[in-house]
Amino acid sequence: MGKVIHGFMKKIGIVSKPNKPEATEVVRRLVEWLEEHLVEVCIETEIASLINHPHGYERDKIPSLVEMVIILGGDGTLLSVARAIGNRDVPILGVNLGGLGFLTAITLDELYPLLERIIEGDYETRDRTTLNASVHLEGKKVCEYRVLNDVVINKGALARIIDLEINIDGKYLTTFKADGLIISTPTGSTGYSLSAGGPIVYPPLPSVIITPICPHTLTNRPIILPDDVTVKVILISRNEDVFLTLDGQVGIAFEADSILEVRKAESVVRLIPPPHKNYFEVLRTKLKWGER
Repeated sequence: MGKVIHGFMKKIGIVSKPNKPEATEVVRRLVEWLEEHLVEVCIETEIASLINHPHGYERDKIPSLVEMVIILGGDGTLLSVARAIGNRDVPILGVNLGGLGFLTAITLDELYPLLERIIEGDYETRDRTTLNASVHLEGKKVCEYRVLNDVVINKGALARIIDLEINIDGKYLTTFKADGLIISTPTGSTGYSLSAGGPIVYPPLPSVIITPICPHTLTNRPIILPDDVTVKVILISRNEDVFLTLDGQVGIAFEADSILEVRKAESVVRLIPPPHKNYFEVLRTKLKWGER
């Protein structure tokens, strides 16, 4: 589930959601607090210029310079940083500045008491599984990405229903006739997959979720598989606009006869959980369960 880390935190990165005016003052106060506690900060270039701070860096560079990254914003911002971290063992502290925020679940009220403990090395992390997604065409690997949430195949606005052949560890599962397909981690189960009718999966469960988007056959339902399988998706349809989207941020064209291979990645993303709040409390709060 996680581990307690010991050792003084000396260098922390700060990444903020762009074009969010209230974030500027939050970052200014956060930087002052960290520097008062003798922590060196590396701030994303755009917001560093807004607060006139000398240590501004491009977002992709920050994870290589620090021991932890603080995200101020929403889940989309956190996903982009998780991609930049790659295989580095750099934990992420996600602070919510409005919106749903399953991954950025820590509030501003919780931030500073938690930071007091973190900089002294007294904190836990929760490991989140990631997936490797690679595209092959005519026997050649075209591209490869790592995702924390999901890999999505989606048809263009004017395209008809598409045919997607699914194989699990080389065994034929079915051919979906649908608007698309979502392959998600348990972390991503509360994202697009949930909107498409997929199940909520407890993050520590070693699993992969396959969810068809608006399937033509109503008996085509989501399926949960162990995370040690290789999922292979072949695009059968021709003359249709089809796209592959990774964590909702990177998009590429997905051509006929292309093969998407998805398998568990070796690396994980380490998240620092909210203090005094478990996953089920976050779930109830974000989904407003029990409210009338």
